[in-house]
Amino acid sequence: MDYVLHIMVIASIYVILAMSLNLIVGFTGLPALGHAAFYGIGAYTSALLALNFGASPWIGLIAGAITAGLLGFVISFPALRLKGDYLALATLGAGVIVYSIAKNWVAVTRGPMGLPGIPGFTFLGYPLDGVWAYLILVLAFVGLTTFVIGRIVNSPFGRILKAIREDEIGTQAMGRDVNYYKVMVFMIGAAFAGVAGSLYAHYITFIDPSSFTLMESITILLMVVFGGLGSLRGSMVGAVILVVLPELLRFLGMPSSIAAPLRQMIYGLLLVLLMIKRPQGLMGHYRFK
Repeated sequence: MDYVLHIMVIASIYVILAMSLNLIVGFTGLPALGHAAFYGIGAYTSALLALNFGASPWIGLIAGAITAGLLGFVISFPALRLKGDYLALATLGAGVIVYSIAKNWVAVTRGPMGLPGIPGFTFLGYPLDGVWAYLILVLAFVGLTTFVIGRIVNSPFGRILKAIREDEIGTQAMGRDVNYYKVMVFMIGAAFAGVAGSLYAHYITFIDPSSFTLMESITILLMVVFGGLGSLRGSMVGAVILVVLPELLRFLGMPSSIAAPLRQMIYGLLLVLLMIKRPQGLMGHYRFK
């Protein structure tokens, strides 16, 4: 039973990541390939505060969200001048930079050795030891993320994001400061990814740079595309399917040397079939032009 609950916790963390990236990619139409950078910044900030300064994980979670949001502010500046493939490459480069810092700044991050012994969350003085208790905590943040991003995309602010996605020049002609909205959407999406990183760090109690690689960014983007661009429910469905599906392969009795490549092949096959049959994703309302 704990195994099933563990998979649900991991899937819920990826739901937060997928929804936060969908806000940038699906609702605003900005191609971003470095979302794992915000995820990693949130995880490392929260973990380092807890290990080095004895800070509460709750404080670390807030600090992780703020730090990731500030990184999103910095990374958003290329979005003001770059578009399409060039913006994707710029965000990709930012993700590689963050990964390289985590791997090589050994004095702070311990590099490839990682950070062990990260304390878990407590609530009203009681530690959340059981997996079921942590699942409730993560689901609460899934609900908060859904509520906040849902309110954003259904507000006048969100309608401008969709207008930027459909016709940026037309949105500018209507007198809207497009640059302001791009910066804000990067900061908001990055902050929620930082929250997911903090939840992950304090649940697993160990992090290292291998959890925040380029492949991680691509996996999160695949969840968004698979579930549907511009759909929060699609983000949930995409994240859950692509977390649960690889776990089902474990029950086939195949050695890991075969199961790992097979998982990547299945990912690729699903994406190709989806792009042919339904380019906007399972529940999406938009596709890249």
